[in-house]
Amino acid sequence: MTPTAVGERPFRARFVTPLLWGTSLNPINSSIIATSLVAIGTGFGVSAGQTATLVAAVYVASAVAQPAMGRLASQFGARRVFLIGLSIVTLAGIVGTFAPSFGWLIASRALIGIGTAAGYPTAMAMIRSRAEAAGSGIPGTVLGGISIAGQVTAALGLPLGGLLVGLWGWPAVFAVNIPLGLAGIVLALVWLPADKPRVRSSARELARALDPLGMAFFTAAVIALIAVLSDVRHPNWWFAGAFAVAVAAMIWWELRARHPFIDLRMLAGNHPLVRTYLRQALTLMAAYTVLYGYVQWLEEGRGLAASVSGLVMLPMSAVAAIGAAVIAPRAQVRGPLLISAVAVIAGGVALTLVGAHTNVVLLVALSLVFGVVMGMNSTANQAALYTQTTSDEIGVASGLLRTSSYLGAIFASALIALAFPGRATDAGLHAAALVLVGLGVAVLLLVLLDRRLPWRGH
Repeated sequence: MTPTAVGERPFRARFVTPLLWGTSLNPINSSIIATSLVAIGTGFGVSAGQTATLVAAVYVASAVAQPAMGRLASQFGARRVFLIGLSIVTLAGIVGTFAPSFGWLIASRALIGIGTAAGYPTAMAMIRSRAEAAGSGIPGTVLGGISIAGQVTAALGLPLGGLLVGLWGWPAVFAVNIPLGLAGIVLALVWLPADKPRVRSSARELARALDPLGMAFFTAAVIALIAVLSDVRHPNWWFAGAFAVAVAAMIWWELRARHPFIDLRMLAGNHPLVRTYLRQALTLMAAYTVLYGYVQWLEEGRGLAASVSGLVMLPMSAVAAIGAAVIAPRAQVRGPLLISAVAVIAGGVALTLVGAHTNVVLLVALSLVFGVVMGMNSTANQAALYTQTTSDEIGVASGLLRTSSYLGAIFASALIALAFPGRATDAGLHAAALVLVGLGVAVLLLVLLDRRLPWRGH
């Protein structure tokens, strides 16, 4: 395809809008469920621990499905997989809305995780293909738009969930996926260009492309890791052993598979990409610790009402969106990552100084610091990944970037559990803050010592 085949302006709103829509469904579904957990527990007579599986179901399913969807996109076409993902989201909405038992809700959330996981890796694949066809470099504005859309919709998930539950009850947080999925399908069918013709693949070829055994080992490893970290003060060593066995089995199999689910040889030969994943996981571990742990402390340690603590954190999302918008057009990489790492260190140090009587204005200022982290880190790592992969690799690589984000969230939950074994206290917050300082230093060193990390993408 020649550079002029897609026109002089390849990234018009008609092309970008469906991609922003599809990539936003995962973050909004990650946060929208929070306000419905109490009502679901009451309705089905299950404990808070059981309702928490509805949150974990999306994380586990998405962590596994993200790279799988990227592989399917490279094998069968990104637009086709994008549409399949939206169809699964729609089906999941129907299943959850009319769920006769709690088990059906877990199934619905797992389907939501799988369906929404298609959005990001397929969008990145379509953007890369479009840019190469147009003969352009990194479409920084488009990549930044994806980051901004994800951050804004994740922030809107909580108030939207509260509104839906208040008006129509907990089924509404599942039912909302029906119109969202259908609207995405229509937008994609009308505005996204068709995939290039491909040779029809048999069921055996599909299974080979997916590497089901590799997926099974990876899934087992993620579930075992979550089980171990769910009670880090009293870890279940059986789960720890299961995690070690699953990881060893996955490595053994993936090194022998013809089409590995996670291409370990590719990762071993692409150290810059591995460092991008590591930066993403470490930084988002810090960010998620603040997003969930700081809020918990604001309510229990500082004594703020839930509505007020939400307002304290709201500027974090606004600053994150602004930060992404500033750096995205120039596809900046190294500078924003340095700023993000320093912000984690500064924010961690500041958190060691706050207490039950700290002025609310200063608490808001702290949320702004971590808004800088959220906005700059993900956008810069996204641009870095774009330069570190080929067009054939970007779908799977983008999925693994999201998976590294989920791993950061999983470890953040473990840190919060360690810091706040009961109620959130000043001492617990200060202990977590020291870990954040360490994470920031580690990320700063990763950036400073990485000579292959560019100042700007190309």
